[in-house]
Amino acid sequence: MSKAYVIGTCDTKAPELCFVRDLIRATGVETILVNVGTKGGEEVADVPASEVAMCHPDGPASVFVNDRGQAVVEMSRALQAFILEQADVGGVIGLGGSGGSGIIAPALQALPIGVPKVLVSTLASGDVSTYVGPSDVNMFHPVTDVSGLNRVSRKVLGNAAHAIAGMMNWQPPVVIDTRPPIALSMFGVTTPAVQAITATLQEDYDCLVFHATGSGGRSMEQLISQGDISGVLDITTTEICDLLVGGVLSAGEERMDSIAQTSVPYVGSCGALDMVNFWSPESVPDRFSDRLFYYHNAQVTLMRTTEAESAQIGEWIGQKLNACNGPVRFLVPLKGVSALDAEGVPFWDPKANAALFTALEDTVQQTENRQLIKLDHHINDPEFAAAAVAHFQEITAA
Repeated sequence: MSKAYVIGTCDTKAPELCFVRDLIRATGVETILVNVGTKGGEEVADVPASEVAMCHPDGPASVFVNDRGQAVVEMSRALQAFILEQADVGGVIGLGGSGGSGIIAPALQALPIGVPKVLVSTLASGDVSTYVGPSDVNMFHPVTDVSGLNRVSRKVLGNAAHAIAGMMNWQPPVVIDTRPPIALSMFGVTTPAVQAITATLQEDYDCLVFHATGSGGRSMEQLISQGDISGVLDITTTEICDLLVGGVLSAGEERMDSIAQTSVPYVGSCGALDMVNFWSPESVPDRFSDRLFYYHNAQVTLMRTTEAESAQIGEWIGQKLNACNGPVRFLVPLKGVSALDAEGVPFWDPKANAALFTALEDTVQQTENRQLIKLDHHINDPEFAAAAVAHFQEITAA
């Protein structure tokens, strides 16, 4: 029988945790209340903090230390190990402030995608990327602090409790799909290319399209690393621009590492390597004040990459490709890398593109298995999509 695991620091949030637990139980879902507080509260918990701490790879003494910051970090490690050992996890809901959220979030992220995950956190109205990560964590902002039951907290905690119960009581329909899963990366400015590719391949493949917004790239990398992906069409590598130049949508230094680790068949390209992403214009650092910008909307500002930045990006990608021993085809669209990068539109810059393409050519160590392929097309041309499909079919048929 799957159970809802209710997790929090019982030494500071016992009434709120019990309130959530009781609401979930009232829907017919069995619960397990787990204490991750290091200062008591064991009497209300089904699983005491001492039991969670036993799962720490270095033993419980690593958790129960006098330094609060260290205790939070080590309890998080213990909780992650604990939750992965439980065979009856049907869903998890956690409650916390900054410390509790830091303890609980990594354990939620460690669970498989599809397992219901809810985190009620006082940090949910800000940048939640640290707490959601590449997973499917659902976050609730409690409005008031998670500190006592009141007319506001009862409503929010009640909604969160019923959300996890609803997810557990009403499972998505099971669809048996025998098509191999493949991953594709897309941005608004490469949508025509990716949609044309998926339209061609979707009869034979289950196409998983990831939005190249940092979290999308991390999620894609995670699934590839886990062996859940049979092939990759990484058309939109724009997250690398944000990593190297300082934008807000970086997927981290690990971007593309899963390709080398798994040797999964890979077709990549230069999608949206002409831009770095920021939020509203006010969010752009002063050092970029003299740059070329395109205001995508009130919340998103795009900055054109320079020749020097483009060369750096090309070299970085080339080095990543050189670590790949599986079948690799990296396509270079000579007539433009995004909808904004074409003759007559704002980011058209042949010199910057030439710097990117030259760096790729100078860096990639081409072999029979690892090839850099120049195409005299724009990335959104139908001919480019057809070429991407053809190369993907070639390397997956081998």
